[in-house]
Amino acid sequence: MQTYIERFITAKIRQKLEKVPGVVILGPRQCGKSTLAKAIISDIRTAIYLDLERPSDVNKLRDPEAFFSLNSDRLICLDEVQRVPDLFPLLRSVMDENKRNGQVIILGSASPDLIRQSSETLAGRVSYFELTPFLLREVSEDHRLKTLRRLWLRGGFPRSYLASDEEESYEWRLDFIRTFLERDIPQLGFRTPAKSLERFWRMCAHVHGQLLNSSKLGESLGVSHHTVRSYIDMLEQSFVLRVLRPYESNLKKRMIKSPKVYIRDSGLLHALLGIEGPNDLLGHPVYGASWEGWVIENVLSLLPNWKASFYRRSSGSEIDLILEKGNRRLAVECKASTSPSVNRAFWNALNDVKVKETWIIAPVSEAYPIEKGIMVAPAHHFIDHLLAKGG
Repeated sequence: MQTYIERFITAKIRQKLEKVPGVVILGPRQCGKSTLAKAIISDIRTAIYLDLERPSDVNKLRDPEAFFSLNSDRLICLDEVQRVPDLFPLLRSVMDENKRNGQVIILGSASPDLIRQSSETLAGRVSYFELTPFLLREVSEDHRLKTLRRLWLRGGFPRSYLASDEEESYEWRLDFIRTFLERDIPQLGFRTPAKSLERFWRMCAHVHGQLLNSSKLGESLGVSHHTVRSYIDMLEQSFVLRVLRPYESNLKKRMIKSPKVYIRDSGLLHALLGIEGPNDLLGHPVYGASWEGWVIENVLSLLPNWKASFYRRSSGSEIDLILEKGNRRLAVECKASTSPSVNRAFWNALNDVKVKETWIIAPVSEAYPIEKGIMVAPAHHFIDHLLAKGG
C-alpha cells in the first residue's frame, strides 16, 4: 500500500506559511488533513503536532498561555481544533505578539462554530485551504483509464481508494457513513436525528445530478422545505454535498432556476446507493450522473477561482457545466461513453450561451476534436489545459 500521495495544495500551503502567521486546512474527516500536515512539518525539526482528540495532547494545553509562550519560536499544528474552541482568542493574541509568519497550522472538520470563530477572531492573520479526498491529478501520473475507473468507483477517501480490494473499500465507506451520521454530525454542533439525515442523504444520492426540489424532498421526509434547506446546509458545510447553481443570464428565455445537487465523493455516492463493484455501477441508472458529478468535483476542486454553473431551459436545452473567469467562458459536457456525441438540445444551449471553448469530458485515452471545434478529452487533459493557462 502506498504510504503517502503528494497533495495538490502542498506547495501552496508551504508558500503561504512564509507569508502569513497561520493557515487553516478544512475538509471532511479522513480525507488526509493530518497526513498532509505531518508531511509539511516533517522537514521542520522544531515543529510541534498536537492531536486534540488525544487526551495527552489536550493536557499540554491545560495552561495554553504558558504552552504558547514556551514554544513561541516554533510552528505548532493543532489537529481537530474544533475540540478546543476557546483557543481562538488566545491564538489571535499569540500571532499578534510573536509578529512572524508560519506560526500555526490549524486543521478542522468544518463546523459552523469553527468557521465563525476562525473568520471573526483570526481575520487577516490566516489563509484558508480546503482539502478534498484524492483527486485524479494526485493519484494518476500515467493517466491510465484503470486508475481513473478505480478512483471513480471507490472515491478519493484515502482508506477507500487504497483498500486492498473492492469489498474492503466498500465496507470502509459504509462505516464512514455510519460514523459521520452518528458521531461526526453531533460533534460538529448540528442537532439533527441521525436517521432523518441518513434518509435525506440517501434521497440526495438518488437525485444526484438532478434539479433540487426541496418541497418534494420535504414531502417524502415529512418535513418542511425549510428543514430540507437546513439539511442541505449541514451536508454542504461538512463537505459531502455540492450545490451547483444555474447560469445567470439576461437572455429572454425560460430558464430553470432550481440548483442541482451532487454527492461530492463518488465513492460515498455509490455506497449510499448500494453500488459495490464496477459491474454494479455499469448497470445502475446513476451511471451517467455519477460520471458527471465525478468530473465536476475534480474540475472545481482544482480550479476554485472559476465561477461554476449549469445551463438549462424549460425546453430541455442544457449544458452540464459552464466555467467563467474574467472574460473567458467555457462549456463542459460530461459523457460516460467512450465514444461520446452531443444532441440537438446541447447545440441549442450553445447557441444561447456564447462560449470561447467547448469540451466533452469522457473516459477516453486521448483528446481529439469533433464537429465545429468541440474537443473530446480525458479529465486530466482538460484540467491540465486550464491550469497551464493560469488556472
